[in-house]
Amino acid sequence: MDVINAEQAKIAEEAGACAVMALERVPADIRKEGGVARMSDPKKIKEIMAAVTIPVMAKVRIGHFVEAQILEALSVDFIDESEVLTPADDQNHVNKHDFSVPFVCGARDLGEALRRIAEGASMIRTKGEAGTGNVVQAVKHARTINHQIRIAKAMDSTELYSYAKELGVSHELLKKTAELGRLPVVNFAAGGLVIVS
Repeated sequence: MDVINAEQAKIAEEAGACAVMALERVPADIRKEGGVARMSDPKKIKEIMAAVTIPVMAKVRIGHFVEAQILEALSVDFIDESEVLTPADDQNHVNKHDFSVPFVCGARDLGEALRRIAEGASMIRTKGEAGTGNVVQAVKHARTINHQIRIAKAMDSTELYSYAKELGVSHELLKKTAELGRLPVVNFAAGGLVIVS
């Protein structure tokens, strides 16, 4: 549940939320106004963490390792390297192996999902268009990932090697995914969709 203050976090917890995402404002609104959507104010995150007993997550911009270091120092429960924030680096994501706090990252297809996992993501998310409530894109991305896994599962070792190159991912990680018939980490879709993990 997205929250912007301690009061909302308490309400979310009382309503049964299993975790809250600490936000300063809705990122889509910030971008619409021409602003830079970045990590929430650490003071606000601390207030939210002090108000609830459930896990608190917070977002960092793609590639912004310093924001991730700040969140780790605050002891958040999960870091979301989020595509809804204004990217800090359009070429590189945060090396999540450098952190002890688990990361969740978004993915639109199998290649993106496996690259984020290779970087150290503990969870993959597919989601609709941020701030709209429209889950069409979440459904599309979930179907795409599942379809590409089925394709990989049907391939022989030579084809799988070529497919790994095509997707820009590790052959070993793709092979493991094909053998499992699913991503090797938890995969969830925002917006009320359920994906078997």
